[in-house]
Amino acid sequence: MSGIKKLAGQTIWYGVSSIAARFINYLLLPYLTFKLSTAIYGEFSLVYSFIPFMNVVFTYGMETAYFRFSNTKDKDTVYNTTSISLIFSSIFLGAVLILFRQPIATLLSVGNHSEYIIVAAGIIAIDALCGIPFARLRQEGRPIKFALTKIGGIVVNIAATYFFISTLPHFLSTHPTHWLNNYYVPEWSVGYLLLANLVQNLFVLLLLSREFFGFKWEFDVKLWKELMLYGMPLIIAGFAGMINETFDRIMLQWWAPVATVEAAKTEVGIYSACYKLAMLISLAVQAFKMGAEPFFFKQAGDKDAPKLYARIMKFFVITLCLMFLMVALYLDVWKQFIRNREMWVGLQVVPILLLANMFLGIYYNLSVWYKLGHKTMAGAWITLAGASITLLINYTLIPYFSYMACAWATFACYGSMMVISFIWGQKEYPIPYAWKKLVAYIAIVTCLYLIQKGILYFYDPFWLQLATGSIFLFIFIWFILLVEKKEFQKLPVVGKYIKEFQKLPVVGKYIH
Repeated sequence: MSGIKKLAGQTIWYGVSSIAARFINYLLLPYLTFKLSTAIYGEFSLVYSFIPFMNVVFTYGMETAYFRFSNTKDKDTVYNTTSISLIFSSIFLGAVLILFRQPIATLLSVGNHSEYIIVAAGIIAIDALCGIPFARLRQEGRPIKFALTKIGGIVVNIAATYFFISTLPHFLSTHPTHWLNNYYVPEWSVGYLLLANLVQNLFVLLLLSREFFGFKWEFDVKLWKELMLYGMPLIIAGFAGMINETFDRIMLQWWAPVATVEAAKTEVGIYSACYKLAMLISLAVQAFKMGAEPFFFKQAGDKDAPKLYARIMKFFVITLCLMFLMVALYLDVWKQFIRNREMWVGLQVVPILLLANMFLGIYYNLSVWYKLGHKTMAGAWITLAGASITLLINYTLIPYFSYMACAWATFACYGSMMVISFIWGQKEYPIPYAWKKLVAYIAIVTCLYLIQKGILYFYDPFWLQLATGSIFLFIFIWFILLVEKKEFQKLPVVGKYIKEFQKLPVVGKYIH
């Protein structure tokens, strides 16, 4: 249990920072959906669907390679080599993006604003430069600075966004002769949001300056070749992963069954806003990834590692199931984050995407087998299979079902990746997952949601959704305590309270 306790401690630190940062960032969702039209929000989403693609190219698997080789090679040499590599590649790739800004802008349906790509290039390049310093903080077990830097960056982003979108326009409207009126363009909303992100990244780089400039100009060519050999397949996996995660917005813009470009951007805006609600479950996934990746590599040599990985998976799936219920059963509460009621028409995609992101989280957990086994090409093939499913379903069905096709494509993609990785991984690196029980948990929470949906189909006041949601959530928690009571009793802190809870007469009667 000490291994799980250690992972839990790291995950809490990294998780608190990631969850806090993302939740603070979620404050932008009601603000932006209130300030921007649905079409402009769609345009904003299109540009931001491009950035993750380029993040994969700019980092080319170096972060994971750093974790992999810093445990077997000299840490300073690995850090020096990865840092120098990323500095030169970021400069080169940033220049390429700027050179081809017009065709990229046209591809994203923002051809009149090729300057967006210039700002995006700066965002992506600085993001890549921050990757290894962040990785070093995680590898060295320094979650406090990691957390404060992440959260500080998001706070700066929100402040800059509010300044560009609200404060500055208000100031200029009351000071019509101010010299800034010659430069401020009210119709450039997406550009100002990009500038706010650029300010955030510069601030983060400043906070990481000690780590960033902590390398020496010593480049190990032989080691670099090993790093590239390990990391290159991750580019394929990461690029295919971005097809699965963000490319559906671009495809929706191309193929939506509407008559005009503006109408297509509106569809993208609706889907993107509702997707944000489904991403709430990714908070747990992100927290887990931050703590688990370095932890898994450190535990790899332990003979009991497979059993530990299996237990971690069990707690992880239970957590995801609880988060699914907390979002899906209270959807009328969460939808208030979207202040533009025009976007609520797309809420039907949220439960589908919640399950899809649950599958993705399980896949990340399963991926331990090919990362530890130095078989990253397997991850590339699995993700490519998922990308093929995404492209096929979206190409076939978007012209008929619009963003609903995108949601089901995401579900099918991540579900397939999860299943393929499990079957393949059990052959290469057997781990005793309690997979029947975990499948049952996912099926149970899905059924609870469908039962509530069936009830609300006939009578749907807000109080009834709250009541049924609370009852079903309590039922699942009670069920988990019944089935997993021995596991929970072994947990630090939580186990103590569960034991005390079970001493209550009304509880003990049913638990024991």
